[in-house]
Amino acid sequence: MTDLAATFKHEAVAEAYQHRPPYPDEVFDRLDALIADEPRRVLDIGAGEGAIARPLGSRVESIDAVDMSQAMVAAGRQRPGGDQANIHWQVSSIETAELTGPYALVTAGASIHWMPWEETFARIVPHLTPNAQLVVIEHGAVDEPWWDDIAPVLQRHSRKQNHDPKFSVVDAIRERGLLDLTGTTRTAPVTYHQRIDDYIEQFHSTSSLARDLMPADEAATFDTSIERAVSPYALDGVLELQIVAELSWGRPRVA
Repeated sequence: MTDLAATFKHEAVAEAYQHRPPYPDEVFDRLDALIADEPRRVLDIGAGEGAIARPLGSRVESIDAVDMSQAMVAAGRQRPGGDQANIHWQVSSIETAELTGPYALVTAGASIHWMPWEETFARIVPHLTPNAQLVVIEHGAVDEPWWDDIAPVLQRHSRKQNHDPKFSVVDAIRERGLLDLTGTTRTAPVTYHQRIDDYIEQFHSTSSLARDLMPADEAATFDTSIERAVSPYALDGVLELQIVAELSWGRPRVA
């Protein structure tokens, strides 16, 4: 797992990250509403290239966007909204980051899977306001009609062969006594149109399917296999996706 997490330090992975579908706007309305304290300061852990921090920046006083990958942070600074003066980028693991709270909200995307949870929560809890919530946000396409055709391709090429599709990171954190869950919600589906080439490239932004982990001939085979599977569903080379996000929030605890 540690070796796969280090994949996010690769520049090619950071470059491919821009092809992941954006979070639905409803996510940011929900996050805005969950901030109950002043100052409206946010800590975004495992911020990556700022897919959460950049759209949220205009709604809050400040955001500390922390990520271990220099490549991700560099990409985030260059992408739309990444140069907002109230977004403070920091290249660091969360366990050793310089935190300047108090924070009224902590956000975490899929990267929370990779973090040492006990150390992470012990680090952030002392910096929270009285009503601060930790929100875990996961998102992606749903009901893809071509999924049964591409699933074997993903499994065949993945460097993470022990993947459990039923695993819930929120449930796992709760089972360790680290989160008092307050609520969950699922956003309404949002239609997103994406070119086939970009759809393929977003898989290479993941730790298990990064191009840097594949020989060139394997990467070419992967790309061709995905293209062949999804092309019948495309119109003029463009796929129609339905994007949904799931938010789970609660009060983080120290074990």
